[in-house]
Amino acid sequence: MLFVLVFFGAFFGLYGLVLLGALWPRPALPALAHRPRVSILVAARNEEATIARCLRALAALDYPAELLEILIADDHSTDGTAAVVRRFIADKPQFRLLPVRHRLGTARGKSNALAYLCRAATADYLLFTDADMALPPGWVQAMLAAAPAGVGVVTGITTAGGSLFGRWQGLDWLFGLNIIRLLSDRGLPITAVGNNMLVTRAAYESIGGYEALAFSITEDLQLFTQIVAQGWGYRNLIDPRVLGVSVAQPTVGHLLRQRKRWMRGAGRLPWQLGALFGSYGIFYTVLGWPGLLPLPAVLALWASKILCQTAFLALTLRQAGHRERLGVLLLYEGYLLLMSVAVLAYTAWPGAIEWKARRYRWVEA
Repeated sequence: MLFVLVFFGAFFGLYGLVLLGALWPRPALPALAHRPRVSILVAARNEEATIARCLRALAALDYPAELLEILIADDHSTDGTAAVVRRFIADKPQFRLLPVRHRLGTARGKSNALAYLCRAATADYLLFTDADMALPPGWVQAMLAAAPAGVGVVTGITTAGGSLFGRWQGLDWLFGLNIIRLLSDRGLPITAVGNNMLVTRAAYESIGGYEALAFSITEDLQLFTQIVAQGWGYRNLIDPRVLGVSVAQPTVGHLLRQRKRWMRGAGRLPWQLGALFGSYGIFYTVLGWPGLLPLPAVLALWASKILCQTAFLALTLRQAGHRERLGVLLLYEGYLLLMSVAVLAYTAWPGAIEWKARRYRWVEA
C-alpha cells in the first residue's frame, strides 16, 4: 500500500508540475526583421488523395512568392501523385516537382527523398512538411522568427481533424508535442517532428545531411539528435501560426501501423519523456490490479486523472488556437486506454514495419 500512495502522489504531483508549466507565460515570438529566401521541402510517395490539400495551403502562404522555393519529391509513386502535382504547379513558378532517381549515400526510403530535396534546395532555410499536412498562412514567418543565430532546428505543433476518431488522433499530437515543448523549454532536447520543421542549412550541412546518416525510419529524430550533438540550439513551438493539420489515419489498422513505426524510435528518446509516458502505463496497471484498491478509490483516482488530462488538453488547445468540444476531451480517455493497449500488443507482435508502401524488419528499421 505504501507503493500505491507514493506512486499516485508522484503521478499527480508530476501532473501538477506539467499544468503549471503549461500555464507559465513565455515570451512572444519576435517580429521578423527581414524576409529571407526559403526552401519548402515535401517528400511524397503515393499521396494522390492528400497532396492537393497540402499544395493549396503552401500556395496560400502569407510570404512573397518570389522568396519561396517549394520542392516536391516524387519518391517512386505508383499512383497519380506526380500527375496531381504537375497539374497544380503548372502556373506557379515557385513550385517544382523532382522525381527521385537514385540513392544518395546511406539514405533509403523517405530519408533518400529528403536528401534529394536538400541537395536541390538553394536557400539557407529549409522548411519540411508532409504531403498530408496543411499549414497556416503565417507558418513561414513564425518558424523563421524562432530561428535566430545559433538555433539549428525548430518544430511547430500538429493536430488532426475529420471524424471523431481523427480528432482523438489530433489530441494525441497536441498532448505529446506540448509535453515535448515543456521539456524543451527547460533545456532538455527531445526530438523534432519532420512534418512541421525548420532546419537551417548551416546546421544541416554540419552533420553531412541525410545521406551521411545511418538509415532510420524515424529520420526526423535522427536528424535532430545529430544537429543538437553539434551544439546547435532548438525550439519547439506552440502557436496558432505554426499549427499544422494532418490527415488522420482512416482506420485502427492504419493507426497501429503508424504507431508501431513511432515505437521503433521511442527507444531512442530521452528517459525523461519515457518516464512521463511510462507513468501512464503504471497508472492503469496499479488502478486495475484486482483487489488492490476499493472501487470508490479507483473511481476517484481515475476521475482525477481525467480532470488533469482534460485541463492540460484545454490549455494546449487554447495556446495552439484550436477548438474542441468538452465531450470529445472527456471521451479521449477511453480512446487513449484502448489504443495504448492495442499499440503495445501490435508492436510486440512479430512482423514487419509498413511505411509508405514499403516494409522494414524491426532490426533493420
